[in-house]
Amino acid sequence: MKILAIHGSPRTIRSSTRKLAGLVLEGAAEAGAETEIVDLADYRIIPCTACDACTLNGICVNDDDVPSLIVRIQAADAIVFGSPVYIDNISGQMKVFFDRLADAIHYQQFAGKFGCAVATTAESGGDEVVAYLNHVLNYLGVVSVGGISIADGEKPGALDAAEPAARALGKKLAVACRDGYTDRAQEAILADNREYFKSIVLENRDLRTEEYERWVRMGWIP
Repeated sequence: MKILAIHGSPRTIRSSTRKLAGLVLEGAAEAGAETEIVDLADYRIIPCTACDACTLNGICVNDDDVPSLIVRIQAADAIVFGSPVYIDNISGQMKVFFDRLADAIHYQQFAGKFGCAVATTAESGGDEVVAYLNHVLNYLGVVSVGGISIADGEKPGALDAAEPAARALGKKLAVACRDGYTDRAQEAILADNREYFKSIVLENRDLRTEEYERWVRMGWIP
């Protein structure tokens, strides 16, 4: 099994977010997973212009690193999303990347995967950002096994203190990949999302025949 962590801190290897995501991956590795981490700030990601060109064939008009990142997500069994908290929300790097995942969201290209979320903050907003990251995972068709945030602005030892919980989250994610994991509330959310996106798939079935046929095979379109 392979677990891919993607974090949006511009500090890359110096960031607390990366370290927290790394602890999650260490727990996953202890449970038998192959792990990898992506520093979004090291990649060229052009903001989405909402041109809808990807609707025609699933290919974005922007020539950058996003397609290669999507291939890496598709090759993984699970995803860890991580972000620092900037003005009560995710970093700009993370938001620009998420906006570029619109086609993957509409066609539920990552359905069947598992995930979790981590966030770091100076004082506040960590739990809210974890909830948002998990919300995006659900939009992508991914079932989350949970999340963790730390506030280390006034507590420099917060990251160290969170290590057992972070490792446990990683182990839980790896076990979900191996044995499965269900959450009735999330399954209902995922079903509602698919019902909403189904209109897009139906509207473009002559342009995106492979995606349409996949939805039929999955039983999402009768």
